[in-house]
Amino acid sequence: MRAIRLFVLPALLLALLLAPRFARAAEIRIISPGIVYNAALYELVADYNKTGGDTVVIVRGTMDQIIGKAKTDVPPADVVGLPPDLMNTLMLDGGIVNSSYTPLGRGELGLAVKKGAPKPDIATVEKLAAVLKSGTVMTNDPKSGTLQGTMIEGILKRPEFMGVKIAHPAKGEGAAALANGQGDMAIQLVQEILNKPQIDLVAPLPVELGGHIDAVLAVSSRSPNPQAAAAFIKFLTSPAAKAAWQAKGFRPF
Repeated sequence: MRAIRLFVLPALLLALLLAPRFARAAEIRIISPGIVYNAALYELVADYNKTGGDTVVIVRGTMDQIIGKAKTDVPPADVVGLPPDLMNTLMLDGGIVNSSYTPLGRGELGLAVKKGAPKPDIATVEKLAAVLKSGTVMTNDPKSGTLQGTMIEGILKRPEFMGVKIAHPAKGEGAAALANGQGDMAIQLVQEILNKPQIDLVAPLPVELGGHIDAVLAVSSRSPNPQAAAAFIKFLTSPAAKAAWQAKGFRPF
């Protein structure tokens, strides 16, 4: 009897070792700024999570916070979204898997007006300048340190826009302030205009003003699930996902 037991135990251990191992579903954390999460990220994550495999969690951050958070957050992010310059900085610091660097798309600055207001022609810089001088323009406060606020400030410092009346909300976005009844118009990323039903998009700013921010995705070097993170990036940049990004005013590459 003892001999049988001694034989059975090693046999069971061997069977366990040789049995197929089913990978546990991973929790994938993506940290990104508003240029990404204010576009189609929430909708795409909801679709991804319905597949019954890995679960994705969105961690929101401002651009000036994300590099630090990518290095120190616990639990760590698996996927990082940033503009190229900031992603390159994180790459030089060893913060991402270099081979996972994936261009995502471009967010453009646009002009917003209150819901139902006339949509003026802003096809040229001269026409845009005339429109902006006709009322109060709400924008992000550049002193808040946001890339968008700094970019808008730089554009409005051009000589063509001298005399434009600019107002900054005490907190938050210029477009949100317009949606709450402040000012007459706002300059904001298109995806951050389209997600507010109280305001309408007139059009993106003239392309010669350079009013755009690109976004890149990469797998964090701290990710405990790098393969699952890479698979999620592949999903976000797939042909099927492009229509979702475009519908939110974001231009996928």
